[in-house]
Amino acid sequence: MRTCVDRRAGEGDHPVAEELEEVRVKGRHRLKVKNNQGEWEEAVLELRYRPIRILPSRAKQKQCPELTLTVLYAQERDTPKERERIDWKLVTDLPVRSRAEALEKLAWYAMGWKIEVFHKILKSGCKAEESKLRTAQRLVKLLSIFCILAWRIFWLTMINRCAAEAPPELALTPVEIHLLDELVKGKPGDTLKKKTLSTYLTKIARLGGYLARAHDAPPGNQVIWKGMSRLTDMELGFMVGVKICG
Repeated sequence: MRTCVDRRAGEGDHPVAEELEEVRVKGRHRLKVKNNQGEWEEAVLELRYRPIRILPSRAKQKQCPELTLTVLYAQERDTPKERERIDWKLVTDLPVRSRAEALEKLAWYAMGWKIEVFHKILKSGCKAEESKLRTAQRLVKLLSIFCILAWRIFWLTMINRCAAEAPPELALTPVEIHLLDELVKGKPGDTLKKKTLSTYLTKIARLGGYLARAHDAPPGNQVIWKGMSRLTDMELGFMVGVKICG
């Protein structure tokens, strides 16, 4: 977890930050980040880590025990001009004995945003909290289905940003592709363009209210789940119609 409070360390005569200053840089990590203009650039993080005896605040020292935790400090070497400097202080009760283990913990922390988005889709998109089921067994089954749906919506949103030129069959069924072609007509001249995954995910987003203007950001989870809800209703109606007529 990330901490922003500089706790007392050691015997209580100095803070955690002061003790971290004595730790040499044990590794560096390069990663790509976006600046305030939305452009990708490289950031270089310096990694420091050490097990530190951390004391509770004086107000809670009778209720809370002291803990020995690994403090992992990842700080950008230079201060960038077009964005905030990356400055993370993480604490964990797991051992960090190498650069590889430090990067593993950083990757876990970085997944936090995706986990939050997944739960937002689960609660707001699938409306899991509005369930009226009365038994735990039924609730578990329902949540299992919702988790699959939430994962698919989140996956569609993210894959549109990293594999936009992929074929639509990677994520959509032939029925979904056919329905999208019928429901969301393209602009004149679009028939000559190669139909990619991004083309159809934009159509799904348009069903959910996305305007698809030239300078709009890629569609987010909300318009994707609204569009998928409409598409699923259409798909069910189509399958029922085929079964009745067939």
